[in-house]
Amino acid sequence: MARETEDAQFDHMTSEPVSRLVFSLAIPATISMMITNVYNLVDTAFVGTLGTSASGAVGVVFGFMAIIQAFGFMFGQGSGSIISRALGQRDVAGASAHASLGVAAAFASGLAIALLSFWQLDRVVYWLGSTKTIAPFAKAYISFILLAAPFMCSSFALNNILRYEGKAALGTIGMGIGALLNILGDVVFMFGLKLGIMGAGLSTALSEFVSWCVLLSMFLRGKTASRLSLADLRRAKPFFLVDIMATGFPSLLRQALNSITTVLLNSCCAVYGDAAVAGMSIVSRVVFFAFSIALGIGQGFQPVAGFNYGAGRYDRVRSAYRFTALAAQAVIMVGAAVLLVFPEPIISCFRDDPEVLAVGVRALRLQALALLALPFCVATEMLFQSTGHRAGSTFLSGLRNGVLFIPALIVLSDVRGLAGIQEAQPLANVAALPLAVICSVHYFRSLPKVQMGDKAQA
Repeated sequence: MARETEDAQFDHMTSEPVSRLVFSLAIPATISMMITNVYNLVDTAFVGTLGTSASGAVGVVFGFMAIIQAFGFMFGQGSGSIISRALGQRDVAGASAHASLGVAAAFASGLAIALLSFWQLDRVVYWLGSTKTIAPFAKAYISFILLAAPFMCSSFALNNILRYEGKAALGTIGMGIGALLNILGDVVFMFGLKLGIMGAGLSTALSEFVSWCVLLSMFLRGKTASRLSLADLRRAKPFFLVDIMATGFPSLLRQALNSITTVLLNSCCAVYGDAAVAGMSIVSRVVFFAFSIALGIGQGFQPVAGFNYGAGRYDRVRSAYRFTALAAQAVIMVGAAVLLVFPEPIISCFRDDPEVLAVGVRALRLQALALLALPFCVATEMLFQSTGHRAGSTFLSGLRNGVLFIPALIVLSDVRGLAGIQEAQPLANVAALPLAVICSVHYFRSLPKVQMGDKAQA
């Protein structure tokens, strides 16, 4: 039965029309991201009722959560990319060993982050960009996030492995249940039990644990091609971990830079008060929500690219990339238009404060325009990582949020003040586009024109 399931999955991933396949895998990935982002926005709105400082604290801790996510994505996407290509080569044992090792390493990383952060908690909240008025709220909120860190980190790994197997729908169930419980928990703990921002943190911790249990059960109940077990973990070779981390390093770099830039952004905004921190924090979450649909299409592309690259179906890799880039561009144009037309009502949903609005409206318009440059850049990053081209993936991952954004933020904040802070991210996004085009053209010129099956028949 297991062999029949594996054969059916192989045929599905290598024979289904790529546009239909990418779309079918993108739908659950997008739904999962949308549910999670709806929670993030609802959480921001709920906490916003506690005051501007509490709203700023959510933005500050959001940067820390990106660190946890960074390690989860490194081990999840690193092992997932290898698993996808291994399944394309029908190597189930190798896929299972990498899956077991990837999840175990993610859990251990989350535990290490939690222990180190609890040890230096006061320093951590200020390092994240808290002001003196934001710090008490940030400390109360982050304490619960740290308790959930091992489960949060390994949940990201589990979800990414499911996506790379072409089982994104199973990941959606786990992440979706967690997000919905989180919203319900906010209502109960924040307002029903009147725990305030501590209630928001407690709700997040509990929902992350439940989500982890659901995702883990997918593997333990035999819903996946790869397995998670101590036996498979023991079969993993030492160099497997190196391979996973090297393949997943672009994800770590991308997420770590997101965290670093969030911290740097908060620190730059703190000079202008809590309203500036809150305004830019709200904009970041709104923009990511708008981008999440396009990103979901890209996540549907990743298993298709990895699986078919492993199977030697390079024609399908080309077709899937073209479809993904164009479909994501079409979606993001609609989202950008909404943000450009309705910036004030959108910001007001989270914090109806004139000072927050003054910061947020201009930043949201600029970010909306710059969103148009992102789909092609992200599709190219995903192409490189999914097919095991580590150097290209690492370069593109560090480009937008590191090489371009950090210097832009430092220089523009000094030269143009708050206006420069608002302009830095959009400028970096636009500047990354031509370099992504060059990398994409070079990649496809070097990709074999003859399929692996064609060589066998020659």
